[in-house]
Amino acid sequence: MFLDKLLLRLIATTAMAAFLVLPAPLCAQTATSPATAQKQTTPQSAKKKVATPKPVAAKGFELEPKAVEILKATGARLSGAHTLSFTATETFESMSRQGVPLVYANKSEVTLQRPNKLRVLQVGDGPSSEFYYDGKIMMAYAPAEDLVAVADAPPTIDKTLETIYHSAGIYFPFTDLIVADPYGDLAPTLQHVYYVGQSNVVGGTTTDIVAAAGDGIFMQVWIGTEDKLPRAIHAIYLNDPDWLRHNLLLSDWQIDSSVSDDAFTTAKAASAKKMEFAHPHPEPPPGAKPPVRSKPAKKSPSPSTTPPSN
Repeated sequence: MFLDKLLLRLIATTAMAAFLVLPAPLCAQTATSPATAQKQTTPQSAKKKVATPKPVAAKGFELEPKAVEILKATGARLSGAHTLSFTATETFESMSRQGVPLVYANKSEVTLQRPNKLRVLQVGDGPSSEFYYDGKIMMAYAPAEDLVAVADAPPTIDKTLETIYHSAGIYFPFTDLIVADPYGDLAPTLQHVYYVGQSNVVGGTTTDIVAAAGDGIFMQVWIGTEDKLPRAIHAIYLNDPDWLRHNLLLSDWQIDSSVSDDAFTTAKAASAKKMEFAHPHPEPPPGAKPPVRSKPAKKSPSPSTTPPSN
């Protein structure tokens, strides 16, 4: 939807796609065993003439029907639910001072009721936060600071997510799963999708694994074979030179359970200190001219640093 729009690095994607779709037997043929190496030292006269095998070209970009159908089924399962609740545990890498990645984690308890109610309670390695939207009002609450931002909200979850992203820089890593039409938003960006196989490890159930590339992102998704609910997502931004990894584990799914309207508001807003929604990196208003930079003052000549002669 409004996931960071990063340009797809074609060379990197092509290399990744070629590797990931390479058949296993072909991969094995690229290794040279000791026996093969010994045969290569046999004099040319003793070798039988054999036809030189033609190189096998790697598959190009494609939208594999089986993988597409799985993604469509997941989108339909999510969009068709009147109420949803789940736990999203996010881990993401950030470069350290030593030049190697550190890993940080957040956990979000998510509850929504379509088309216009959402609650996200988040704890993690940074400050905790709470977000409430009841169809009319949206609130962002910081428990540690006892600060709350309150504002009138748009009439739908999608519009509210877009509003808080642009006005306050608030973005949830599971945003693309809770919009009104998850697959419809994803489909125009897809360039390469294929089925990887099944797993019995992730999420405590059998999952189908789908890999996809598009919109500057490569992702691998584990989806419940029976219930079509996503259990894990592994993603890399392809124009990130460090290819830092972003992972999302999804658990405790509840579909169409009864949810009280009280869940989408909080009494904490009444006593908390008020603040405005504000973006941490605000953009200038439309038509605004950039500030005029004054010319730097001329520097006086630096004193000589030539060491005295001995």
